[in-house]
Amino acid sequence: MKPSSKPRVCAVSYLNTVPLIWGLEHSPPLRDIFDMRYELPSVCADQVARGEADIGILPVMEMARQKLEYFPGTGIACRGPVRSILLISKVPFAQIRTLAADAGSRTSVMLARVILAERYGAEPRVFAHPADLVPMLEAADAALIIGDAALHLDPATLPFASLDLGAEWVLMTGLPMVFAVWSGRKVMMREEYGRAFVESCRFGLDHIDDIARQQPAARGISEAVTREYLTHHIVFELNEKDYQGMRLYLQQAQRLDRAVIQAGTPEGGVQV
Repeated sequence: MKPSSKPRVCAVSYLNTVPLIWGLEHSPPLRDIFDMRYELPSVCADQVARGEADIGILPVMEMARQKLEYFPGTGIACRGPVRSILLISKVPFAQIRTLAADAGSRTSVMLARVILAERYGAEPRVFAHPADLVPMLEAADAALIIGDAALHLDPATLPFASLDLGAEWVLMTGLPMVFAVWSGRKVMMREEYGRAFVESCRFGLDHIDDIARQQPAARGISEAVTREYLTHHIVFELNEKDYQGMRLYLQQAQRLDRAVIQAGTPEGGVQV
């Protein structure tokens, strides 16, 4: 990257990222800092890995695998039911042998594996499948649906058992679950960038009513669901307890995925 060029930032295209980037898109002091592009979480991770983006809102699994560092203070987390990560099964959870997964977020896939292993003693074969519940359950015992696709479903009306994986994690550990953080290589960990991400998030939270009115039409999600989701399910400003949950998640994930070795942090690295 040339010194005069803008950092290339990959943001996630899901609803739960909108408050984080609202200031980067709408606040005059912030919107010219970065060169923004929008993708699925897994695609953002791949772009950072290939050097096609300098910073991304990345699944924490990818932050760890790539040994990246993160900007503290903001991210995507939950401290209870998350609503947008649903595991839906046609068999008892302990009997799940195959899991069709929307592969948009590798953190969510690993979270499903951790919860099924730790709470239900199940270690299913996981394979990628487009996010369409009926074909997923025709192909596998259970389906993992995430992001906006999950918000189109009402778990209470489904003829199948379901787990909200945010609620399951908090019940299992007593700690929040962090799904994604702004991540990049050490050379990108500049104070002014971190400050911009925090200011953008706060700008978004100050304009949550605007977001709740503007986003539903394009996403096919009701304003009521949008508002409830962004104000009661997702946490955007992170504290030390959130990062404790993140570190525990990575420790649990390492038991199932030996590729997770170390997660970079502003303090110099957390062994997982």
